Amino acid sequence: MHALAPRLRQGAADLNCMLDGAQIQCLLDYLELLQKWNKVYNLTAVRDPQEMLTHHLFDCLAVIRPLQNYLQNYLQTVADRQTHPLRLLDVGSGAGLPGVVIAICCPGVMVHCVDTVAKKAAFIQQVASSLRISNLQGIHARVESLAEQYDVITSRAFAALPDFCRWSESALSAQGVWMAMKGKYPADEVAALPEFAEVFHVEQLQIPDLSVERCLVWMRRRRDCAPDQRKLG
Repeated sequence: MHALAPRLRQGAADLNCMLDGAQIQCLLDYLELLQKWNKVYNLTAVRDPQEMLTHHLFDCLAVIRPLQNYLQNYLQTVADRQTHPLRLLDVGSGAGLPGVVIAICCPGVMVHCVDTVAKKAAFIQQVASSLRISNLQGIHARVESLAEQYDVITSRAFAALPDFCRWSESALSAQGVWMAMKGKYPADEVAALPEFAEVFHVEQLQIPDLSVERCLVWMRRRRDCAPDQRKLG
């Protein structure tokens, strides 16, 4: 598996994702755990390590720079940063994509990966424990039941945008955003967004060694639909 290290370094560099040696190693170790657990728990249909690198790691690494850019701007506008770390929720995380990748690449962000399938949440916990990723937690629950508030809520192949926003809206902090990973720009889904949500930015993504359309859809609550501030933690 570690024979993939040069290709991973090059892919990360192509994505302007600056990773140190420890992060590269952690991503490779994560791939090994994913391949091992996949034999028993069927976490992903992708079996070949080379394809896991491109279809999973590169695909998820593509959001790291956009996410870091957003969080840098976010920190400049939110004064209440001393009370809790930045929090990100990965909804329907499955094997931890993109949650685990984000946790490894963004150690200053607390990442929670929620999934309704117990074995998938257990896998995330195993990854966090085995690889000593202190800012990563797997949660077995429905997103609608979560009590915590998050600065960013993300998903990859979880649901259509309207359902994604509706189901996770109660977990979004007052100034939080949704960051949805999509293939081709989902015009029909955007048109069907609930009245409280709006798209404020769309980024086209280029995935190394993968000739597919990818985009990142950024959404937030409409300014005239902000929730009661007293209900937000």
